[in-house]
Amino acid sequence: MKKLTDSFVYLGHWPSAGSFGFNTDILATNPINLSVVLGVLIFFGKGVLNDLLDNRKQRILNTIRNSEELREGAIEQLENARARLRKVEMEADQFRVNGYSEIEREKLNLINSTYKTLQQLENYKKETIHFEQQRAINQVRQRVFQQALQGAIGTLNSCLSNELHLRTINANIGMFGTMKEITD
Repeated sequence: MKKLTDSFVYLGHWPSAGSFGFNTDILATNPINLSVVLGVLIFFGKGVLNDLLDNRKQRILNTIRNSEELREGAIEQLENARARLRKVEMEADQFRVNGYSEIEREKLNLINSTYKTLQQLENYKKETIHFEQQRAINQVRQRVFQQALQGAIGTLNSCLSNELHLRTINANIGMFGTMKEITD
């Protein structure tokens, strides 16, 4: 830890133009801390993400079940309509002379209205599923972003102490003073 804080103190002694090299000091380059933070973010984010996805999946499945129930109701209505159609056809044979054209018109209207109802229910089901999927994706994105941001802010706040902050400011002031002396 002392080595890490000393690296901030000696910032003023680094040459402003010099050779380029790699810093092989693991504690100074901080990959361990970054890997721990990323590991924690991934570990906890995955659990929240799984919970959100499971909840969203249940809602979508419930919506699908409701749509299927509505579809089954429509199919039942269709069967009832077909039963009525058979009844109307039997009556049509009896009243063929008087109202054959009226019966045919009723039959077509009944089939068309039932078909339209089924189409509307199917369209509603598709739109509901699409809407719920988009809403789930947006909520998951928002949650993951919030958690990553909160983790990064927490990491930054826990890493900077007042003493370290003051040392960094003093080192930067010294470096600017040296640069000013060189330019004068």
